[in-house]
Amino acid sequence: MDLHLKDKVAVVTGASKGIGLAIVEALGREGVRVVAGSRGSTPELDALRDTYDVTVVPVDLSTADGADMLVQRAVDRHGRLHILVNNLGAANARAGFLEIDDAEWQRIFDLTFFSAVRASRAALPHLLEADGAAIVNISSINARLPFPMVVDYSAAKAGLSSLTKSLSEEFAARGVRVNAIAPGPVRTPFWTAPGGFADATAAAAGTTAQEAVDVVVPQTMGITTGRVTEPHEVADLTLFLASPIAGNITGAEFVIDGGQIKTT
Repeated sequence: MDLHLKDKVAVVTGASKGIGLAIVEALGREGVRVVAGSRGSTPELDALRDTYDVTVVPVDLSTADGADMLVQRAVDRHGRLHILVNNLGAANARAGFLEIDDAEWQRIFDLTFFSAVRASRAALPHLLEADGAAIVNISSINARLPFPMVVDYSAAKAGLSSLTKSLSEEFAARGVRVNAIAPGPVRTPFWTAPGGFADATAAAAGTTAQEAVDVVVPQTMGITTGRVTEPHEVADLTLFLASPIAGNITGAEFVIDGGQIKTT
């Protein structure tokens, strides 16, 4: 299917690995001119830069100035902006709520929620000038699913889901659609990196990290399909929502969790 995205300009945050990296690659394959924001690059992101029209911008999006700089680099390079993907987020496995102090709450909200607030604020004046612009926010099922190990991250994602609705209500009639995607567990470094959630799950279950992701997580979390989501599946949905094919979809949140959430 032709998504009619060729030569569009997109900014992607948290682009160096995981879902963000997969989104950059998928956009690049569609002929989109991508400006990828990340605190640091990776060999995988560098390879995409060498293959597609991808500009890598080292930027700290936890700061007030980071988003302005990233969006301005995109506009300076390409003269316009059509798509913003707010993907950046961070979480650490916790023992529980009482373990998290104010500084850590602020850090998680700066990365996971306020980065999207600031990037949207910086991008919207340019998106409003584009024809058929879109914002896609990568939220999480944790926004609605109690999980004490990531209570701070969950609260930040709930804020992002709410922000999606508010921005859509204000800007969709002016030509900028705003939607969110809420993944369940995804096979990314968020889970698989040393010390990540796979290690924590494996330690509790007395198994390996690989077994934790492939077997323990789908079983214990009630994932109906029997597997976690792959990054490219989230990327494919992102491209659809960013494309004119989804031209009358706005203010919506799409769950991609293999059937983990059972309620309607």
